[in-house]
Amino acid sequence: MDRISELALPEGAVLLDGGLGQELLHRGLKTHPLWSAYALVSAQAKVLAVHLDYIAAGARIITTNSYSTARPGLERHGMGARFGELNRAAGELACWARDESGAEVLIAGSLAPLHGSYRPDRVVAFEEAEPLYREQAEILAPFVDVFLCETMSSGVEARAAAAAAAAAGKPVWVAWTLADGGSTRLRSGETIAQAAAQLQDLPVSGFFANCCAPESVTLAMPELAEIATARGGIAGGYANGFSAVPKDWDYGRHGLAALGLRRDLDPFAYAAFAMDWVEAGAKVVGGCCEVGPAHIARLRQRLGEGSR
Repeated sequence: MDRISELALPEGAVLLDGGLGQELLHRGLKTHPLWSAYALVSAQAKVLAVHLDYIAAGARIITTNSYSTARPGLERHGMGARFGELNRAAGELACWARDESGAEVLIAGSLAPLHGSYRPDRVVAFEEAEPLYREQAEILAPFVDVFLCETMSSGVEARAAAAAAAAAGKPVWVAWTLADGGSTRLRSGETIAQAAAQLQDLPVSGFFANCCAPESVTLAMPELAEIATARGGIAGGYANGFSAVPKDWDYGRHGLAALGLRRDLDPFAYAAFAMDWVEAGAKVVGGCCEVGPAHIARLRQRLGEGSR
């Protein structure tokens, strides 16, 4: 099965949206342990508005607000009984935004870390993780065009998410988060090649880096593009605007302030990084945490110019 042609991606680089959770906080979402998932309980109109703003900025792929709706996180905060409801809401809101915009937009279903971002030490065995991802993927599948297994910090984490997504019958993209300091290694210490090898028998058609420094994405893109080409897939990247991720960072204990915020990544600077990724072979580019609609709009402008 040709899982790329199924998506009917247009010629040239395709714009993914930017960060959703942080953008919701900037728009007044109450800080809550469930992070972006709390908007599905208290502020669905804000989620819809963010989706629409990214589409207006030029994004032609938007991501469901399901980063924080995996069962383990919901259960930790007494919301396990609403697992199905909240994942369906995430899918429906993305579809409503697409339909309301009238644009040709693809929807990526977010499958994220089960036990906290950037924590390979918390990744559970494949046999435990895959069923959890599978039940989430089955709920999201009717609403999405592709699954985006994102912010994967280790090879086994990505393999579990990708296997579950593939079982849901949709194309699958995997995005690994890379270590700080301009590293091209995953936060687990594995190389990209080692992580990609664990996906060899799965129908993964997208190989991305995300939620790490843009400098790391730049360094990793040639290898991602090489792997993608060898497997008949595509490469992509979408970085964050955090200063760094402290060792053993935990959202509940440390909060987002511990990650810091870079002041040198305005829309112009960020777009310059992303254009380098395109030149290195990226087909899909966008943004992650602290990269908002203005960044995507500037990147759309740069892509329209066709060169730097």
